[in-house]
Amino acid sequence: MAGPVTDSIVQVGDIATQVASEALPVGDALLSSSTLNNLSPPLQIAFFLGSFVFLTAILVSVTSFTRIVIVLSFVRRALTTQEIPPNPSLIGFALFMTMFTMGPVIDAIQERAVTPVIDGKILPMQGVQAATQELHKFMLKHTRRHDLAMFIALSKTSVPESAEATPTRVLVPAFMISELKTAFIMGFCIYVPFILIDLLVSTVLMSLGMMMMPPVVVSAPIKLLLFVLVDGWHLIARSIGSSFLGG
Repeated sequence: MAGPVTDSIVQVGDIATQVASEALPVGDALLSSSTLNNLSPPLQIAFFLGSFVFLTAILVSVTSFTRIVIVLSFVRRALTTQEIPPNPSLIGFALFMTMFTMGPVIDAIQERAVTPVIDGKILPMQGVQAATQELHKFMLKHTRRHDLAMFIALSKTSVPESAEATPTRVLVPAFMISELKTAFIMGFCIYVPFILIDLLVSTVLMSLGMMMMPPVVVSAPIKLLLFVLVDGWHLIARSIGSSFLGG
C-alpha cells in the first residue's frame, strides 16, 4: 500500500512544481494553459468551481452591467422617487439588460468555447481562452484609447504592438473607467430636464410666496407625469441598448 501512496504524493509534488514554475504574472493569469491542460479532470473541475467565487467581480468588471446599473440609478435619483423602483427590481432589470446587450458576445462564447468543450473538440482551458478573447474584444471596443494608454503607461510595461495585444490586467481598469465616464455622461443628460423642472417649480413657489413648501412636493409628480408621457423607460432602454449594439 505504501508504494501507490508514495507514487501519488510524488505525482502531486511534480504537478505542484510544474504549476509553480509555469505560473504567469499576477493579473495576467493564475496558471498557464499547458499546466492546467495536464491536470487531471477532478483537479480541473475543482479549479472551475473555485473560479465561480470571482463571478460577481467578473460581472461588474468586464460586462455592460456597470454602465447600465449606474444609468438606472441616475434615473431614480433624477425622479426623486427615493427607493422606487426598489433595488431588487433595478438590479434585476440591469442584469437582464446586461444579458441583452452582451448577446453577441454570449453567442460568440457559446459558439467558440462552450459548445466545443461540451462536444469534446477542445480542452476546458482552451475554451476559457476562447471566451476570454471574446470578452477582450468587447472591452477593447468600448474602451477609450487615452484611458488605455494611461494604464499602459502606469503599468510600466512595454507598449503592445497592437491594441488587441493589451494584457487583460491593463485592459479591465481602462474599460471600467471608460464605462464610468460614459454612464456619468448619460446620467447628466437624464438629469438636465428634471433639474429644469425643479428650478421652474422653485421659481413659481417663490413668486407665490410659498417659500415654506418643499419644491420636491410639487416637482415630483410633475417629473413622473413627464416621464410617463415621453415613455421614459422605453427611451432609457433604447439608449442603453443602442450605446452597445448601435442603431
